[in-house]
Amino acid sequence: MSKPRWKQAPPGSHWGEFGPDDQRGRMNYVTASKVLEGVAEVRVGKTFCLSLPLDVPGGQALNPRRMPPRRFSVLRDGKSDGQQGFCWSYQSEDADLTDVVADDVLLMSLQYSTQWDSLAHVGSHFDADGDGVAEAVFYNGYRAGEHVRAGQEDLDPIAPWARYPDPHADALGIEHLAAHGAQGRGVMIDIAHHLGRKRQAVGYDDLMRILDADQVTVEQGDMVCLHTGFADTLLAMNRCPDVAHLHATGSGLDGHDAKLLNWITDTRLACLLADNPAVELVTPKLGRANNPNQRLRQPRLPLHEHCLFKNGVHLGELWYLTELAAWLRQHHRSRFLLTAPPLRLPGAVGSPATPIATV
Repeated sequence: MSKPRWKQAPPGSHWGEFGPDDQRGRMNYVTASKVLEGVAEVRVGKTFCLSLPLDVPGGQALNPRRMPPRRFSVLRDGKSDGQQGFCWSYQSEDADLTDVVADDVLLMSLQYSTQWDSLAHVGSHFDADGDGVAEAVFYNGYRAGEHVRAGQEDLDPIAPWARYPDPHADALGIEHLAAHGAQGRGVMIDIAHHLGRKRQAVGYDDLMRILDADQVTVEQGDMVCLHTGFADTLLAMNRCPDVAHLHATGSGLDGHDAKLLNWITDTRLACLLADNPAVELVTPKLGRANNPNQRLRQPRLPLHEHCLFKNGVHLGELWYLTELAAWLRQHHRSRFLLTAPPLRLPGAVGSPATPIATV
């Protein structure tokens, strides 16, 4: 075990909770016994796919920095069988062979559609050394540029927002979540049923009323799902997202609500998973400091900072939860077995996911 990489930790954080070298955060609470609790929720054997199609949202209107999937065919010996399109056959080697083969390659942003955020996805400028100078750091004091590297600048970039090929998170990459398995007891919080589909920042008081009304209890190690209806609305747009309508009808957690952030910490939930693009509702920057000459330093995504940077809580975004939420409500249930491994892609800061709920 190495020495901690920090002399002081951010306020409200739990760096070192699982040791100074930990890279899984609160997914460590998803133990073997927690997996068995999830398995115990399987009563009828019905499964729900909780991912959107990988080419949804469609285009780049929802997030101009994230590229939709493009697929390319793989040719054998640089050519294809003209009659079979991009397929090729072994008959080029032996006329008696009957195999016809199709391979393809995918190029896309890893966090385009249904996704996991790794703990290397969002850090903060924080004075971890205690020397009065803020560094770019991530969970447990891992450093940007040293442990999370952007790669080398590309002189011929694919796109202006993708300039550094071969980036690598030497720490906190998504492969640590993949190796863990990302399977345990899921708990549904059905925000859409109670608040409808409108733009609303859901704070602690609203959330507690929903939990009380549905008799939902969140316990240590639970994988918490938040149904707002956003992904269902998006899916109905058939890959032509109306961004203004989506943002007008989508709710999310209030990352500026300190009581809510404390609840996330105190419950020791393992992860937060939502059907919207950020789990939290992204709002404009808050007001200026009392002194007009003083800058008010704050995160744009306070819930991301609290979860990923301070407390090692993985986030999942753009999950498809509507059908599962409706089934659970019909059967007076809120818990299920959730299986949601990301790609075991070393050094990646995010990953597509195809989560499965089993009830």
